[in-house]
Amino acid sequence: MPAKISETKPTHEQAQLQLQVYEQRRETRLREARDWFFKNYFVNTMEDSMRIAGPGTENGALVMMVFSYWEQTCALLNYGLLHEDLFFETSGEFFGVWERIRPVIQEGRKMFSNPGFLAHLEKAADRFEQWCEARSPGQIATMRKYMDAMRPKTKTA
Repeated sequence: MPAKISETKPTHEQAQLQLQVYEQRRETRLREARDWFFKNYFVNTMEDSMRIAGPGTENGALVMMVFSYWEQTCALLNYGLLHEDLFFETSGEFFGVWERIRPVIQEGRKMFSNPGFLAHLEKAADRFEQWCEARSPGQIATMRKYMDAMRPKTKTA
């Protein structure tokens, strides 16, 4: 039986903010960046990341658009400005972004001397994983299996 949804309902302000966050996702350049990211950003090392989307490159700009959008959105969630159940019920893409960067995040934080890089995304992804497992055990493992099947079958990425 799925775990109970939180006792609180989203406030009008939380619902409005969530709709604004969604509306931003529809911006043309961000849609292009998100599309490119999910088709191309498959990394196992920071070397892969620098090769695929290094700083100062067009692809690097696309990746940073995706990262910064989800980092900001997850910050709103983590500060309680978005309603957690509503957000988790309707937004899973951020978790897909986290799964793509997760293998190299510690290496990237060290490389750029920024231990807080994508910390809001990480915190939200950790809670989302617990939230999913409480409601639908095995869902995260299934999602990871599906995402792994999407990876190109090459030696480097």
